[in-house]
Amino acid sequence: MVTTLLVVVVILAIAFDYINGFHDAANSIATVVSTKVLTPFQAVLWAALFNFAAYFYFTDHKVANTVAKTVIENYITLEVILAGLVAAIIWNLLTWWYGIPSSSSHTLIGGFAGAGMTHALLTGASPLDAVNMGYVVKIVSFIVLAPVIGMVISVVITLIIINICRYAKPATAEKWFKRLQLLSSAALSFFHGGNDAQKVMGIIATALIAAKVIPNFEAMPGWVPVACYSAISLGTMSGGWKIVKTMGSKITKVTALEGVAAETAGAVTLGITEHFAIPVSTTHTITGSIVGVGIVKSISAVRWGVTINLIWAWILTIPVSATLAAIIYAAIYFLK
Repeated sequence: MVTTLLVVVVILAIAFDYINGFHDAANSIATVVSTKVLTPFQAVLWAALFNFAAYFYFTDHKVANTVAKTVIENYITLEVILAGLVAAIIWNLLTWWYGIPSSSSHTLIGGFAGAGMTHALLTGASPLDAVNMGYVVKIVSFIVLAPVIGMVISVVITLIIINICRYAKPATAEKWFKRLQLLSSAALSFFHGGNDAQKVMGIIATALIAAKVIPNFEAMPGWVPVACYSAISLGTMSGGWKIVKTMGSKITKVTALEGVAAETAGAVTLGITEHFAIPVSTTHTITGSIVGVGIVKSISAVRWGVTINLIWAWILTIPVSATLAAIIYAAIYFLK
């Protein structure tokens, strides 16, 4: 049955998807802007186009299904989803305001899990009974694995490119790599859209199931993916300029060659994880890839102080989002 609370939850989910878009716009456009291949305005339009193009390719919705199953169905209510979304939006806006490229994906999952665990606790069950530990362990492990995989692939691609182009004229190589960056940034935006839009699709589908509008995940209506891909694309068009600065220059200075390597590595990593239905962080992935191209130059080329600060933000995202969601859900529970 469609209720006011369900409508509010769906609107908040789509709003989160929009915020995710401008929060994570830097992932797709930071290097292409810092190398001056595209202007910021051109870059966000380019990224948004390929964010939405993913809608036509990613039709199995495996990542969305993983997110939907993070919390056990018996402990999912519309209030749980509402608390998780509000917590995720608060953390996303705070990190965006301070220019911290945290993970929108882990914010959403942390908020959802935290609210579900609190619901279990307040209804006399163990908090751990509310979460599917197999899915949670997989998601948490890729906080470490995704950036490491991105970094390794980035190092390999950079070394291959350097060896192939070692006799090329620098000016000619630079011209070609600036052209290739259009393709690599498009690929990254494509897989970013395919991975991140699905996470909100999973949340909306879960809300529809909790409200008994649909019987199961497979019955998710067609408007849900359209709305999610549209929202993330519009969000990307809004940009996230504070985070662009961090990603494009503060970690390491990126050339066109390195931009191609980092973006390609990020796209490959996201493609692999999407294939295995793992909802990873695009932010973590591209950060690891950018670190990888920096390491090829020298260890000192990477600003490790900035990188370590980012890692702390990654570590804190899930527990902070979960705690915020727990507080919000408890308030809703006792005020009902």
